[in-house]
Amino acid sequence: MFVACGALAGTANAVGESGQAREYLETILYTRKEVEEWTSGRVLPYGKTYDGLFGWVHADGRIRNGIDGSIVTYSHPGPRRTILYADKPCRINTYGNSYTHCDQVSDGETWQEVLAAHLCEPIRNFGITGFSVYQAFLRMKKEETRTPAEFIILNIYEDDHYRNLVSWTNISAGEVPGARSGLTYPTVPHVKVNPSTGEFAEFANPCPTRRSVYNLCDASWVHETFKDDFVLKIMLARKNIREGTPEKSHAEIMDLARQHGMEVHIDGSETLRRTVDTLYTQAGLFATMRIIEKVEAFAAAHEKKVLYVLSFGSATVAKTIRGQRRFDHELVEFLNERELPYVDLLEAHLADFAALNMNLEDYLERHWISHYNPMGNFFTAFSLKDKLVETLEPKPIPYGAGSSSFVDP
Repeated sequence: MFVACGALAGTANAVGESGQAREYLETILYTRKEVEEWTSGRVLPYGKTYDGLFGWVHADGRIRNGIDGSIVTYSHPGPRRTILYADKPCRINTYGNSYTHCDQVSDGETWQEVLAAHLCEPIRNFGITGFSVYQAFLRMKKEETRTPAEFIILNIYEDDHYRNLVSWTNISAGEVPGARSGLTYPTVPHVKVNPSTGEFAEFANPCPTRRSVYNLCDASWVHETFKDDFVLKIMLARKNIREGTPEKSHAEIMDLARQHGMEVHIDGSETLRRTVDTLYTQAGLFATMRIIEKVEAFAAAHEKKVLYVLSFGSATVAKTIRGQRRFDHELVEFLNERELPYVDLLEAHLADFAALNMNLEDYLERHWISHYNPMGNFFTAFSLKDKLVETLEPKPIPYGAGSSSFVDP
């Protein structure tokens, strides 16, 4: 059930009373000119156009951010442009964020097109840059009524867990000075969770119409709507750590931790940092697991099969290669316990790196620009190929009955 956005605002708390929340929110307000230019389509940062349900979707674009400084082409007639076997019936739809959309490579270089070439059948790409798992699920529900497919690939990137909890992306983007450039980050549908109580509540986009986006110019509306926001409290704590004033968030975060079943005593920057990181990660992963349950229920009701793909950035792959424990082990255990089919690209990279005689820096450059380069998309395609073929029935042409026999054209 969706909850009205006003339900986000509760009783005044220490953050609101201190004025720190108001001060922070005022730094990320939009001007009316920014809203007008964006919602009218005159300015589309990163090719994002307004959408009342999802927050944004992609528009066509050409951006110089590809391999070797090349210009990449994005085409979006609905899904991203399907090139190979586009005239054939499609039974595979893919959903997720930029690692599904395949930012920084052109239409024909995506992992979907690599797989389509190998499997001899089309694959639709419904990925949207910056989407959470929840947004991807909502798009899945919408698109599957218009262009349904029997098989679904849901690609979950490492940051998508946290994005599930974000009500206005500017709140989290504002953590990085200078990150906001034009109206890149509107409000979005999101969830509110508490792993200790089992709470899971769905919230619609707080600004569901073009006219309502102008609310993001109103300091009073923004403060009243977001002052008790979970992610805002996390961002304020991190800001206080950066500025050397962690004590401003001690009481607020200890109270939030107690609400989430954690008894902690915060006495400085390090304990505050550990606490907010734990709160954010546990809540994000819990949200993703509950959303996967919803995906499974949706798939069962519509006789679909889902393959999950776990994607990661180069920094996380590097840390794991160096021996750091993965942050999402609870999600992996969840998938295993429920015997859900998935492909773990982190494990795929670990095995690939171990098999190659090259240093780590060269390995990372081999696959990433900041997103995957064409080689990284090729790696993704063939890392998930076996599990996808195992899922598909009937088998694609290269793996079907008699496919090993020579056929004279």
